[in-house]
Amino acid sequence: MGTKRIVGIALLVIGLGLLFFGLQATDTLTEGVHETLTGRYTDETTWYLIGGAAAAIVGLVLLLFGGRR
Repeated sequence: MGTKRIVGIALLVIGLGLLFFGLQATDTLTEGVHETLTGRYTDETTWYLIGGAAAAIVGLVLLLFGGRR
């Protein structure tokens, strides 16, 4: 297994973890109050969701296409 695929697996796992924590944060009481008052999630929750999605996508691409030459 190549280095790119190992990095891809790591990024995929980290990205899915960040997405999980971001989605869990959207269900908290304080997040619900903030969203009700401002109409959006807090910056921290937004970064968890964006960063998790980006890392998961890059990890999946590296996992699928990282070993080809």
